Amino acid sequence: MPNSNTYKLSFLVLSIILIICFLANISLGSIYIPFKDVLHSLIGNSTEQETWQHIIQNYRLPKALTAILVGSGLGISGLLMQTLFRNPLAGPFVLGISSGASLGVALVILGSSIFGGVFMSLLISKWSIVIAASLGSSLVLFAVLLVSLKIRDTMAILIIGLMFASMTSAIVSVLSYFGSAQQLQQYIFWGFGSLGNLSWDELMIFFMIYSLGLLISLASVKSLNTMLLGENYAKSLGLNIKRSRFAIIISTSLLAGTITAFTGPIAFIGLAIPHLTRQVFNTSNHKILLPGVFLFGAIVMLICDSIAQVPNSDYTLPINAITSLVGAPVVIWLLVRKRKMVF
Repeated sequence: MPNSNTYKLSFLVLSIILIICFLANISLGSIYIPFKDVLHSLIGNSTEQETWQHIIQNYRLPKALTAILVGSGLGISGLLMQTLFRNPLAGPFVLGISSGASLGVALVILGSSIFGGVFMSLLISKWSIVIAASLGSSLVLFAVLLVSLKIRDTMAILIIGLMFASMTSAIVSVLSYFGSAQQLQQYIFWGFGSLGNLSWDELMIFFMIYSLGLLISLASVKSLNTMLLGENYAKSLGLNIKRSRFAIIISTSLLAGTITAFTGPIAFIGLAIPHLTRQVFNTSNHKILLPGVFLFGAIVMLICDSIAQVPNSDYTLPINAITSLVGAPVVIWLLVRKRKMVF
């Protein structure tokens, strides 16, 4: 087992890589901006061209910060779910949160085809998609929480979450069938995911909800470590399984639900990042894994976003496609290596 000095060195290296990726992400884009002007803008000095200052402060910087929140939040959510269900293939959306958010968005974008103009008025609001996704994920969360209070078996909750996801997906399919080509295109574009659409006000609200979910996850570290020993042994140690499970589900829902609401569904980050972190730190202690997942998730998301924005080009690739192209090979590589996964 690595000692504390090894962990400290790993955290230091990852922190430096995170800073490098953060600066690189802000420097890259469709418009070339010299690195020195990027640094000047970040420390509050003026840049050579005023438009560069506007681009950095109002587009690239919020997008880079969003990437950090999304990557770290999805990574932590995936870690919580994998520990709770003791399943290496569990991810942050395994409880149907993403499907609930998709249903909310589908009702707003596609619902007018069935319900007339009832939902179309909502499209006028800038917050309509965020509110719809939040309500959809909240309803699914509420249903899963009710079930978790009545069922003792954790795996049963996993299956029920998957059933909720199937039901919401079926409703979305019906709405898609009756939707127009323009509505379907708008819904598909939302499904691609996007990190660059948040203003500073939206980012602040995102950060506040994210922080609440992060604090709950940090408060659950002891419970997560105890759950690794099995539910029966955890009960014998005095752990309140229902309360701990409730807190973990709430934390995951706040993180994953908020991310989906503000940026759309982002695939594979929550599934792959916890496995990558375990390979580097080689421990099951969540006091080490949580900050490790935070750093790894943020780094990978910044790299994926840098690739997606195609530097010095007007094209921007779907972030969901890039994360899938990066995340899927990682999971396959881990399975092919057949190394023992620590749970």
